[in-house]
Amino acid sequence: MTDSGSNGFDPQKAPRFTEIPTFMRCPLANDPRQVDIALIGVPYDGGVSNRPGARHGPREIRNASTLMRTIHHVTRFKPFEACRVADLGDVRLSAMFDPAIVVEEIESFYRKVVEAGVAPLSAGGDHSITYPILKALGRSGPIGMIHIDAHTDTWGPLQGCKFHHGAPFRLAVEDGVLDPKRTVQIGIRGAQNIADGWDFSEQSGMRVIFMEELTRLGVDAVIAEARRVVGDGPTYISFDVDGLDPVYAPGTGTPEIGGITTIEAQALLRGMSGLDLVGGDVVEVSPPFDPSGNTALVGATLMFEILCLLAERASL
Repeated sequence: MTDSGSNGFDPQKAPRFTEIPTFMRCPLANDPRQVDIALIGVPYDGGVSNRPGARHGPREIRNASTLMRTIHHVTRFKPFEACRVADLGDVRLSAMFDPAIVVEEIESFYRKVVEAGVAPLSAGGDHSITYPILKALGRSGPIGMIHIDAHTDTWGPLQGCKFHHGAPFRLAVEDGVLDPKRTVQIGIRGAQNIADGWDFSEQSGMRVIFMEELTRLGVDAVIAEARRVVGDGPTYISFDVDGLDPVYAPGTGTPEIGGITTIEAQALLRGMSGLDLVGGDVVEVSPPFDPSGNTALVGATLMFEILCLLAERASL
């Protein structure tokens, strides 16, 4: 891990436009054994079904994350004091045009992180990256998941390939690394040409909360339901920014109107405090579709919310 030096220099307190733009201005690290929580970029969007660009997500989220500070304004929690948090850089891909090899290389990277006892917090990339991450985390037994998204991502093969961003959770269930009965999907919406994904989620035992149900029940009731579903076992948080209404996150590959607001998203995440969280990700930030940079800022802020949850858990 890089050293801030004997002069007491702290990059998190320096002007935000200075230094290397790591996630949240954390130190860089090469060895996961040096950290408790690893911030990781996965710059891959070879699994998108329509609008590409999420490969640029990690870099722009890093840039936007320089706006993050060190104390949560609601809980007053200080994640960077509670745990050793560092940026492990990006997963390096040797064959990014071969999805099967990409899956193997991402899983191999995260296996080392998991074996070191480190909780990974990742920035995508498209949602296909979550499948190999779950393969690494669920090697010793299936884990639960809180999944916030407009889409269930439980569809079958597309254009002859099963490794796409609409399939990660179907694949994870079929591989036995994700427990569908301890999985809740929140914010689902948008018309489809076939019902295959919705049907797989519900028939496998996932709790699917469509956006209309969230609106009817309210955020607090959805938090209670999510906590009931995942229980006290190991749980992963996966947040696709298209779960938000595109007025808040236009820079994404598959936007769907009528979505979650940013304040609702923050409340949902804060409501997961105290769960046995083993990792998380924020995916599908596609900077080319949002020149304003707001979607990257949303992604960085959601990562900070998840970081606080992971750090709270790791510090117990």
